[in-house]
Amino acid sequence: MVNLINSFANRDNVEVSLLLIGRFRNVEFEISDEINVHIPDFEYKPSSRFSSTLKTTRFIRKTIKEINPNTILSFGEFWNNLVLLSLKGLNYPVYISDRSQPNKNLGKVQNLLRDKLYPKAAGYIAQTEKAREIAHKNKWSKNTIIIGNPINQNSILTKSDKENIVLTVGRLIPTKHIDELIEIFKAVNNTKWKLVIVGGNAKNLNLLEKYVQLVKELELGEQVQLVGAKANVADYYKKAKVFAFTSSSEGFPNVIGEAMSYGLPVIAYDCTAGPSDLIVDGETGFLIEERDQKTYIEKLRKLMQDEELRNKQSSKALEKIKDFDAEKIAEQFFTFITK
Repeated sequence: MVNLINSFANRDNVEVSLLLIGRFRNVEFEISDEINVHIPDFEYKPSSRFSSTLKTTRFIRKTIKEINPNTILSFGEFWNNLVLLSLKGLNYPVYISDRSQPNKNLGKVQNLLRDKLYPKAAGYIAQTEKAREIAHKNKWSKNTIIIGNPINQNSILTKSDKENIVLTVGRLIPTKHIDELIEIFKAVNNTKWKLVIVGGNAKNLNLLEKYVQLVKELELGEQVQLVGAKANVADYYKKAKVFAFTSSSEGFPNVIGEAMSYGLPVIAYDCTAGPSDLIVDGETGFLIEERDQKTYIEKLRKLMQDEELRNKQSSKALEKIKDFDAEKIAEQFFTFITK
């Protein structure tokens, strides 16, 4: 979203307003001074959720009427429902985009709201082909488009600066299946390589401790490094030779795009949704049928052993990821929501 609004704000005769709603309203990334930021003057309290949601609805409606925009862009399943509900009866075009697994169960009430409210939106932006298929099947919108996430294009280190590292990046949550990746790495049985896992605990879970214990039980020692959450993730991408991904639930896996932008061949489970929109199987990496550990082990072993294959897939990955250049993606969004 920050990439998009910064790009929009740099255009001539375009005014951008950002409404920050929800429990946390801090801006974690640098945004243009040209952007008008609107923040509610009340605290969102989970303990009084209904009251806080009602106040947020009023805030959205009142602020939008004051801004009187030509177009509105909303991100996120629950928030899309809230925005559409807040603006019911007002004649503003609202474009919506889900940002997680497209067939995600939001719960009975939110699922019902989505089916009733989404068709009222001016357009639906899907992150992947699978997401658009689901939107069409559920009759959420007749006006849909597929636009992936913007991925910054990066320079890579020379081959001499690379190390024998299989890298994975992501929050430590069950659907990422990091324990499975550790076991797969163990089965590959190549002591010349390391598996580096970048990511911290999330959702009030303490999986880091669990995975550290698993590494000890499998006697992998220094071969597997759980480094926790890191601000300098780029340093890890630059040193690695292969990126491994074992997630089973995605909307659009940014880390795959980031890895490809650093020239890493990527091996991933072909989960719903995202990996198949980024990885060209056999050319920029490998797509593995979900939970097919045997094939995953075979392909990962091949990538680790075959330098020529890695180099070919690295070059193809760098070409493929140009499709997701940040300015190209911003242009696609802007064109769709202002046409």
